[in-house]
Amino acid sequence: MARTVWDSSVGKKAVMAVSGIIMLLYLVVHMIGNLKIFFGPGEFNHYAHWLRTLGEPFMHYEWTLWLIRVVLVAAVVAHAVSAYQLSRRDLRARPSKYVHKKARAGYATRTMRWGGVILGLFIVWHLLDLTTGTVHAGGFQEGHPYQNVVDTFSTWYGNVVYIVAVLALGLHVRHGFFSAAQTLGAGSRTRNRALRAVADVLALLLTAGFVAVPVGVMTGVVS
Repeated sequence: MARTVWDSSVGKKAVMAVSGIIMLLYLVVHMIGNLKIFFGPGEFNHYAHWLRTLGEPFMHYEWTLWLIRVVLVAAVVAHAVSAYQLSRRDLRARPSKYVHKKARAGYATRTMRWGGVILGLFIVWHLLDLTTGTVHAGGFQEGHPYQNVVDTFSTWYGNVVYIVAVLALGLHVRHGFFSAAQTLGAGSRTRNRALRAVADVLALLLTAGFVAVPVGVMTGVVS
């Protein structure tokens, strides 16, 4: 039964919707946590340490954090694979271009596809920068996330990569949230306007919240 659902276009869209909502919930929590950097290194570093002790003593050190990571990786993979397969299926269904294009639909589709590629590349860069320290600017300091964040956003390329990715994220959330609501049956004539408004507000808040951190470092508010 699971294979039958997965093989159908409706099933893949449902997987995309559910995995997208899981990632969206994480992004909201992650953004709120990031904003703690404005309360100083003590508050931000303590928050990072708390993430590793979350669930203790029932959960061992970092077990909860790793569980969250596993769920997120599964959501990202499911989302990306579903999107890719749906895209290929759509191309096979209409190998020749339409004579008359729908501008809005085409714009949304291109935004989602290219936004997804940008975000996928950014996730890899972000992990190598602030989790493993492989591409980190300056000396990566294990256990000192505040200083690591300041180091990253003290470089022009660190700011450019991050802000471009966040702008792509905002567009992705704006289109994706409404599409997910339609896929999961939440849309209707009376609710669509409200759903679009929620999508706009979510995209705006996430974009502003994430961009606030590099802007704070660039302006010296965070140093």
